[in-house]
Amino acid sequence: MTARVPWIDRVAPGLSHLLRYRREWLRSDVVAGVSVAAVAVPTAIAYAQLVGFEPVVGLYAAILPLVAYAVFGTSRQLMVNPDAATCAVFAATLLPLAGDDPKSLAPLSMLLAVGTGLACIAAGIFRLGFVADFLAKPILVGYLNGVAISIFMGQIGKVFGFHLDAHGIVPRLIAFVGKLPEMHLPTLAVGLLTLAVIMGTKRFAPRTPAPLFAIVVAVAAVYLLGLENRGVAVVGPLPAGLPHLTWPHFDPGLARPLLAGSLGVALMSFSSTMVTARSFAVRNRYDVDVDQEFIALGACQITAGLSQGFAVAGADSRTAVNDAMGGKSQMVGLVAAATMTAVLFFLTEPLRYLPVAALGMVLIVAAAGLFDAEGLVKMWRVSRAECALALFTMIGVIWLDLLEGILWAVGIALLLLIHRASRPYDAVLGHVPGMRGWHDVSHQPDATTHPGLVVYRFGAGIVFFNSGHFKKRVLELVASRPGTEWVILDGSSISIVDMTGAETLESLTGALAARGIRLGIANVRPEVHDLLDKAGTLETIGGNAVFPTLNTASDAFLARKQA
Repeated sequence: MTARVPWIDRVAPGLSHLLRYRREWLRSDVVAGVSVAAVAVPTAIAYAQLVGFEPVVGLYAAILPLVAYAVFGTSRQLMVNPDAATCAVFAATLLPLAGDDPKSLAPLSMLLAVGTGLACIAAGIFRLGFVADFLAKPILVGYLNGVAISIFMGQIGKVFGFHLDAHGIVPRLIAFVGKLPEMHLPTLAVGLLTLAVIMGTKRFAPRTPAPLFAIVVAVAAVYLLGLENRGVAVVGPLPAGLPHLTWPHFDPGLARPLLAGSLGVALMSFSSTMVTARSFAVRNRYDVDVDQEFIALGACQITAGLSQGFAVAGADSRTAVNDAMGGKSQMVGLVAAATMTAVLFFLTEPLRYLPVAALGMVLIVAAAGLFDAEGLVKMWRVSRAECALALFTMIGVIWLDLLEGILWAVGIALLLLIHRASRPYDAVLGHVPGMRGWHDVSHQPDATTHPGLVVYRFGAGIVFFNSGHFKKRVLELVASRPGTEWVILDGSSISIVDMTGAETLESLTGALAARGIRLGIANVRPEVHDLLDKAGTLETIGGNAVFPTLNTASDAFLARKQA
């Protein structure tokens, strides 16, 4: 076992993990890496065409980012590769800058990818990864379910041998049903053969890489039966060899739009990457470092750009294949990169016979493993609101796109959070015979209170969005309890007070005084005490109405009554 090296743990956690590699992981990681490569090769080719490049550029963008992430990343499953949503944003940024000059496409793409990487690294250094903290469990479950459905709908046309132009789940379903009479039977047969091989392999030889075996069988079927001549779509020929790492030249006048575009692509890439990374981390019960993930993603973008590729992100479908094949570490990415390199040198000729329908079926099977119906059922039992958030996320991913779906879900989550924080749990406290401390009288039938004294607990900080509710609740309580003389606020549950909250406490002090009621506060936290002191609120309440504990406040009330 290799000793820990602190600076490596900080700067390159993936490398640190590789230095402590366990030999028993190797077989699973090699199988997973080859399987990931089997899916990544044709997928990268397709995404290159989406951006407007030659197919081989997709492979250039797929190899080095896997190596960079294996060194700098913190996720054990994440595969950083060309991704549909990121490619779409990248293309929307790049193509207007290139205009009608195809020669400028490659250098601008390289610069945009490198700029995206630098933006990601800067965000990681300044610890902006906290934005991922808003991706709660319901969002993660809903995202993966939405991705699963989106992958299925995106691939089903390829399996049946026709193209679906419609966007959105309902339009795609309608288009799919309308085109069923146009299905291409040889293509469908290849897809079904691939499915049968995958399912059979998983059942009778579970340790065999089913996706890879299925693709080999599909390639053999196309070649031996001449299915390409019968209309079965294949990947086609690719040039062999690796690109040269170069630094591009560009018009300095494009620096500003390139910078703005880099920020947009960085946001899209990080959002997609972190949802995928966190989703699989939750599934496999470990944590990822979000700030380090920003830096790792930046390194991936830079290597993709310098190798004449385009921006990449955490690829959900390839990550799903890795997870399904039992990958244990970042070694999977290195194996996948080595496999794709070997493909570029030695297997470009057989690769031309890879049927698109087989690739589509492999992705459909991976998508089926992503859909977490059990998670939705559990959330429905525990919290209907969180289940609804998961469903909203899933619908957003399907109906809009990945980034807009995530933003939609985060917006709803923030509204839910604000609503809950603005209406927190509160309670009137009393004593329970045989129990120490103060307890919610609504939960303890034997609880007793002192006549004329209300001890009140507000279960949140008093800030701008809930201070009005706080004041209203206190006034409602004293109105429902005639004869109230003192109201003691339990400060132990108040972790923060802003200026609005401080002014609300002053206003409440006056409103209660007008009714002949005195406001006191006990158990005030030091940071809250300092703010209330600077704001002059403690002076308004009165120094003799600020108590160290609820017991001392209660004793003071009883002593006044007995005096």
